[in-house]
Amino acid sequence: MKAVQEAYPDQTGTRFLVWYSRENIAEDCREDDEEEQHHMQSNRDRPVPRIPPEASEIVHALKDKSASELHKLLSDKNAYQQFLLSLDLVQMQIRLRDELRNETMFLAKHNLEKEPHIKELKNQCQIIRVTELAAAREKLNELEKQKQEILNFYSPASLLHRLQEAMNKTEDESEALHQQLLNREIDLSTFMHKYKRLRKLYHKWALTRLAANMLK
Repeated sequence: MKAVQEAYPDQTGTRFLVWYSRENIAEDCREDDEEEQHHMQSNRDRPVPRIPPEASEIVHALKDKSASELHKLLSDKNAYQQFLLSLDLVQMQIRLRDELRNETMFLAKHNLEKEPHIKELKNQCQIIRVTELAAAREKLNELEKQKQEILNFYSPASLLHRLQEAMNKTEDESEALHQQLLNREIDLSTFMHKYKRLRKLYHKWALTRLAANMLK
């Protein structure tokens, strides 16, 4: 088995011999090859960063520029601004911005032109609301008045008062009928018939009034 001899100086300057056999050299070469293959495999397995579609135009525009041109873009704001404005993507965004701004201005102007009409409609609505409210309030007051009149008409005090008036009226009619008999204006038969009817009504009102007072 052949070996390779190499001499290395030690720290004192004395040379010493290192022996390498062919097997040692082959083993070292295999290890180097395996390490290199592993490194290449790792690089292949590593995901390659993808360039966003939006940036492809910028990359394409920058790749043909020289180092001095790239340096100028980084150092000169005007040059950088001009470069951005020359990109189709930026120009498209500017056009879109202008279109949106113009549309917004158009809508704002359109709304301002309609503002007097809107104010007029608001005034009309206010007038209608006030007018209808006044009419509804008047109607409500009238209904409240009618309700109060009905309540007063059928209140216990009102009923007693009307019963007393009916009794007084019947009593007056009875006295008048009696006076007619004394004056011979009516005969006895007619007097008895009318007088009996009036006295029945009188006692009916009197009993009703008495019962109402007892329920108070």
